[in-house]
Amino acid sequence: MADQYTPESQQPSEPQPKTNAGAREPNWERAALERIALAAINEQRSARRWKIFFRFAFLAVLLLLVFSVFHASHKKVAATGRHTALVSLEGEIAADTNANAKDVDRSLRRAFADPDTAGVILYINSPGGSPVQAGIMNAEIRRLRQKYPAKPLYVVVGDMCASGGYYVAAAADKIFVDRASIVGSIGVLMDGFGFTGLMDKLGIERRLHTSGANKGFFDPFSPDTPAMDAHAQAMLDQIHQQFIDAVRQGRGKRLHETPDIFSGLFWTGEKSVELGLADGYGDTGYVAREVIKAPNIVDYTERESISDRIARKFGAAVGAGAVNALVLGGVKLR
Repeated sequence: MADQYTPESQQPSEPQPKTNAGAREPNWERAALERIALAAINEQRSARRWKIFFRFAFLAVLLLLVFSVFHASHKKVAATGRHTALVSLEGEIAADTNANAKDVDRSLRRAFADPDTAGVILYINSPGGSPVQAGIMNAEIRRLRQKYPAKPLYVVVGDMCASGGYYVAAAADKIFVDRASIVGSIGVLMDGFGFTGLMDKLGIERRLHTSGANKGFFDPFSPDTPAMDAHAQAMLDQIHQQFIDAVRQGRGKRLHETPDIFSGLFWTGEKSVELGLADGYGDTGYVAREVIKAPNIVDYTERESISDRIARKFGAAVGAGAVNALVLGGVKLR
């Protein structure tokens, strides 16, 4: 009789011990619920902390804005008797900086109008900037000097009084410098960039459509042309002549003209006195004490408030400045 074969799959298997794969810890449901509840509590606490933080931050910003507006609208110079008025012009001269004609001229008008002002010091520490802003300040100084002939205006130079800064200073009665100050740079520049060579290498084609034959002048992505160069040079020469006329008018016979005096060169304070660009040496304390004879100095400088700074940062001037810097570079006295 043949042996009977039972397939392995059909052979009775030995009982297998139960595994713990699906087993749960005792009271696992409760532990899971506790973890979920704890996470929810932590999240609520975190949200509450952030809510409180943002409320305090908003309150702090609001208080600062209210204070700055109140401070700006109630800014007065305390009565101090006979004194020397001080107005500061520091940094690049431009409409969107602290060294702008509107604020500086307003400060000067307040300084001259005070009946206790014996004389005015305009402290300048500037590399130059906008010829328009500098020209407006120059004209206002000359107007105020005529309106208040008994109150002299002296410029005191810090580290630098160059280009547009000197354009402003030339309107003063006298200019005082340190021996190491940088003075001069009577010239005009227009700067920018040209990308046509780089575009050719990268295979980039510029497509510019204009209405008006000269509308695309000074486009940095288009080739330079002789007509563009001639037009730009004519504008620079005209503004340069305005600068020269202002210096000659302000300095008069004190100016010792040389072939380099209007070339854009700059000199030390010591050399500027020799050239007649400045009149002597001294800081604000010296001029107030020894020249004006009123050692008590009162600062009339308009300071930008926080609200003004925020408005300027987020205003339309940001976009306009970016476009101007990209397309034209701007005309500067530097």
